[in-house]
Amino acid sequence: MARKILLTNDDGIYSSGIHAAYEALSDLGDVYMVAPATQKSGVGRALSIFEPIRVFKTRVNGVEAYAVGGTPTDAVIIGIYAIIGERPDLVVSGFNLGENLSTEAITTSGTVGAALEGATQGSPSIAISIEVEDQGDKFHFGFMKKDFEVPKKILKKIAGRVLRKGIPEGVDVLNINIPRNVTENSEVEITRLARRIFNTSVEERFDPRGRPYYWIDGKEFQDSESGTDIHAIRMGKISITPVSLDCTSRIDFKLLKRWMEV
Repeated sequence: MARKILLTNDDGIYSSGIHAAYEALSDLGDVYMVAPATQKSGVGRALSIFEPIRVFKTRVNGVEAYAVGGTPTDAVIIGIYAIIGERPDLVVSGFNLGENLSTEAITTSGTVGAALEGATQGSPSIAISIEVEDQGDKFHFGFMKKDFEVPKKILKKIAGRVLRKGIPEGVDVLNINIPRNVTENSEVEITRLARRIFNTSVEERFDPRGRPYYWIDGKEFQDSESGTDIHAIRMGKISITPVSLDCTSRIDFKLLKRWMEV
């Protein structure tokens, strides 16, 4: 019986990244492409619970796909329970155009959020992103011309390994980031999450009536400590970060109990 793979993203069903991922995965099993109808970057694991979710069956570049009028998390849930009808053998979220690094990305990225939802539903999951040179490309709408040949080989190799061997115990999601100048000889590093990737700032502007409005902005940190995902990408390495759904702090609970009593 063919393996079932749920493919999604946060860049939208018409993104060139998701179609490159489909090409990478199509030989590994039955791939179901279920993704937001429009760009949904930065929504994390947001879930639509106060409005109905519309789904439209379509074909994009000759491939059957399902456009979901909701978030990446919605797409995963709809894909599993309304389209596939059972838990898939693998959930893949990507290729995302733009890196997803540090603890900030884990909590804000729709790409990673979709993979986390896949893991929550019981499937081994991969989030895979490609570093971009122009930060504006992270919010590109629709198809963008890009060379995906090496990233496709990387995804096919890792996805195939997960399907054959399962995901390592204690790991729920593999968060993969590929440097923009990746080659077939690029080194792979197993990394931990850096603390932050952005130096957050807020820009105040004024509309034509003189009323203030704000843009949340921030420059990326150019590097981080050795062993982190940011450092690996800045060194031109492929970063693979094992992520767990359990966010419980790894501390002696007795310490916290004593802290509460003082």
